[in-house]
Amino acid sequence: GAHRGLSYDADRRRPVVTEVTLSRRLLLETRESLPDGAGGFAVNWRALGTVWADIQARSGREELLAGRPTSRVKSRILVWAAPVGAPSRPRPDQRFREGERIFSILAVAEWDARGRYLAIDAEEGFLP
Repeated sequence: GAHRGLSYDADRRRPVVTEVTLSRRLLLETRESLPDGAGGFAVNWRALGTVWADIQARSGREELLAGRPTSRVKSRILVWAAPVGAPSRPRPDQRFREGERIFSILAVAEWDARGRYLAIDAEEGFLP
């Protein structure tokens, strides 16, 4: 459902009440490196759990990847907060999955003054 959160408007130098709707179900995944049997490693993604989120697209661009046009979209993802070090707190070496869509986590910070939400900068269309 919709919740009201308190964020900070740097331009006006005052708190602002913003409505947050955590209506998107995302799977949090973490990267694992497994031996490939040939002296190297293969990357595998392991599911850690589900979070409810609000996703706001910020900017996008198209670039060539292996000779094919590829879309990349930067988004701000809001989720319920978790303490630093908690397994449920997303980290920049992890990603979110929504069906076939992948959101690579770039940065994580508290979003509101009361610490109820985390703001996650993510990029969709990039598979590290």
